[in-house]
Amino acid sequence: MGKQRRGGRDLNGILLLDKSQGVTSNGALQMAKKMFAAAKAGHTGSLDPLATGMLPICFGEATKFSQFLLDADKRYRVTAQLGVATETGDADGEVRETRSVNVTEGQVAEALERFLGDIEQIPSMYSAIKHQGTPLYKLAREGITVERQPRPVTIHEIKDVRLEEGDRVDFEVACSKGTYVRSLVEDLGEALGCGGHVAALRRLSAGPYPAERMLTLEQLGEIKAEGGFEALDELLLPLSTSVADWPRVQLAESAAHYLRQGQPVMTSDRPLDGWVSIYEASTDTFMGVGEVLEDGRIAPRRLVSG
Repeated sequence: MGKQRRGGRDLNGILLLDKSQGVTSNGALQMAKKMFAAAKAGHTGSLDPLATGMLPICFGEATKFSQFLLDADKRYRVTAQLGVATETGDADGEVRETRSVNVTEGQVAEALERFLGDIEQIPSMYSAIKHQGTPLYKLAREGITVERQPRPVTIHEIKDVRLEEGDRVDFEVACSKGTYVRSLVEDLGEALGCGGHVAALRRLSAGPYPAERMLTLEQLGEIKAEGGFEALDELLLPLSTSVADWPRVQLAESAAHYLRQGQPVMTSDRPLDGWVSIYEASTDTFMGVGEVLEDGRIAPRRLVSG
């Protein structure tokens, strides 16, 4: 169980929260933080209020590794409404234009295939990207539109494409960090000549975490009512899971000591380059992450305290 201290309990771990519709990501974070009575917490990538699904919550030391989950690939289930374009690109926005829809499921699938691989997207004005320090969505709400540069993203997979009732498209997409699904749907609508917006969106996975491990705030409340903080704490995943798919390096006790002092260390158990997850060999304890330098030494980048 996490240690109690002024301002909250000293927790370390990752919670896979299933965010509900109509709640902001920060709102969901604050509710989870309060439920766990945690001293420190952060989330790993915003979901719009319209969207549901996986929102990893990092408690305590896990916040040091949240950036790696922000940078991780994501998978979504999408429902696109064709024939209606909105100001925001989703169902929460005002209708901007309506057009007739006359497409087949095959035409939709063919159009979606054009977006597979490395592509460039122009971010929505209703995204959190900043322009001169101000988020675009704040400018958009003031009626201000600014030029946005295309950004490279990767669409890894699009599958299970279904056309329902002639104008609603369901599909699953796996994509890189920085991908805006609303932009993908708007581009799909333009490719089909009818426009479109996101009617529903559910994040199925983020990085190494599968949908099966998600829990809603309601489920967490029931678990807490039955077993208290002890039952809640058992749901937290170890910090190491945030980089579970990284190359793993084991350090001898002496090398681990120097690494904790901030010094690069040499070990034969390492890849030639890139980032690595680091463990102390004698105890199999996760120490944090580091980067392989040109001379072969491993430099500490983010380490677990204590």
